[in-house]
Amino acid sequence: MRLNDVKPQKGSKKRRKRVGRGISAGQGASAGLGMRGQKSRSGSGTRPGFEGGQQPLYRRIPKLKGFPLLNRRVYTTINVEKLANLPPNTEVTAASLKAAGILTTFKGELKILGNGELNVPLHVKAAAFTGQARIKIEAAGGSCETV
Repeated sequence: MRLNDVKPQKGSKKRRKRVGRGISAGQGASAGLGMRGQKSRSGSGTRPGFEGGQQPLYRRIPKLKGFPLLNRRVYTTINVEKLANLPPNTEVTAASLKAAGILTTFKGELKILGNGELNVPLHVKAAAFTGQARIKIEAAGGSCETV
C-alpha cells in the first residue's frame, strides 16, 4: 500500500446539499430555515450564551472566589510534631490539648495533620486524620480513633 493508494471508504464521503437554489433542488427559497426571524437571516445568528436579551447565566452568577460551601466543616488543625512533647500513652483530645497549652484557639473539630515525626505512643481521638498522620501515630505504637 502506498500513500497515493489511500482513499476514503466507499460511502463515507457525502456531497454537501446546496440550499437556496430553487424549488426543484429540495431546499429552495428559505433554504430550510423557516419563514422569518433572526435565525433565518444570513450570518451566524446569536453568539453562544445569548438568552434573547435576558441577563445571561454567565453574568448572573457571582464573580470570582467561587461559591460559599453551605454547611462547610471547619477544623482546628494540628501537626503530629506538636504531639511529640506529650508523655507516653496520653489520651489526646481537643480538650486535653487546650489544657496542655498546645492549642490556643478552638475553631471547630480537631484534625490531625502528618507534618513532623512522632516517637511516643499516644491514644488520639479526633474528628479527622490525614493518611500520613494515621500512619505515623500507629507506627509509634499509638492508636487513632475518629469521633
